[in-house]
Formats: sequence, C-alpha cells, structure tokens
Amino acid sequence: MSSPSAQMVKLSKFLSLILRHQPERFGLKLDEEGWASLPEVLEILQGLPNFRWATRADVMELVEKGSGDDKRRFEVAGDRIRARYGHTVPLHAELPACTPPARLYHGTSPRALKHIRQEGLRPMRRQYVHLSTDPETAARVGARHAPTPIVLTVRAAEAAEAGILFHQADESTYLAKAIPPEFLEFPEEA
Repeated sequence: MSSPSAQMVKLSKFLSLILRHQPERFGLKLDEEGWASLPEVLEILQGLPNFRWATRADVMELVEKGSGDDKRRFEVAGDRIRARYGHTVPLHAELPACTPPARLYHGTSPRALKHIRQEGLRPMRRQYVHLSTDPETAARVGARHAPTPIVLTVRAAEAAEAGILFHQADESTYLAKAIPPEFLEFPEEA
C-alpha cells in the first residue's frame, strides 16, 4: 500500500490530468475559466479503482496545502474546482497582470537551448511559460524534461518594463505568454 503522501501525489497528478489536460476523456466539462463541478470530479474519482479512497477532504487538503512541493495547483469556490494554471486545453481565463521580481528562472533541457536562443521561451503545449522564483525550483521543474537541466535566468523586471505581461500563479510560480531571447541569460557552460 502506498504511503498517504504518495497517494496524495498521485491524486494531484490525476486532478491535473482531468482539470488541465484531458477533461473530455472523463466526460468532465470545464467552463471558459476552467471551473468544473466538484461533485462530478468526486464522482469520477469514486468510479476509478485507484482513487476510491479519495474523499472531498483529501481534495480540499490538496487545494489548501498542495502535494508537498508548496505549490497550490487547484482552487475551490463553493461546489466548483479548477486548476489554477498549466492548462493545455484552451481557456479564456486570464490571471491579473502583476509586477514580477527582478529575476525569475526557467529550467529546460539542453537540447532545447538552440531553439530558445533563437526564439526565446514559448509555452509549447501550454498556455503560458512557467517561471520560478528561485533556481533550485527551476532545476526541479527542468528535471522533468532532462536528467541534467539547464537553468536560465529571466530578467523579468526588464521584460515587464518592455511590455511583457507577467501573472503570478502562486507564491513561487509566475507565468508569461512568451519571453523573447533578449531577456534571457544562459549559463556559461550552456
């Protein structure tokens, strides 16, 4: 049997799947801002052998505390739930613009560097480029794409002054539609 924290990580990943990427696969409908019916999400969980253990309290724990990495990926309002960011399904929700810190960071694979040097950072299959407030978090995120990720520094304040809009998804994650290469710093070894 998995430990409770391992179960919660699996639950978080599954909620990301149905609320960010493949709601239609489970017959779930998202509104234009990404909201879904919480009772319907709980019904889907109860219908899957791997998640019959999951209760509303478990989902609410993920909403309030995250899955152990300090990222609050979901929010609940009444009987509705949504992923706060990271969608691959098209939505029309727009987070309010904010003033970013002077520097943000982005972890990526070494094989993507040539393209990034030419085109900058692009959201690829998502709606936004995800940026971290510290290089360690960016390296952890980049490790999903490569065993030895490269961490780029984004001169965010300078980019914002030039008209790039930033949005704060949570305490440690900022979003932008794209970051042109002139606002990126590459490590010397990259």
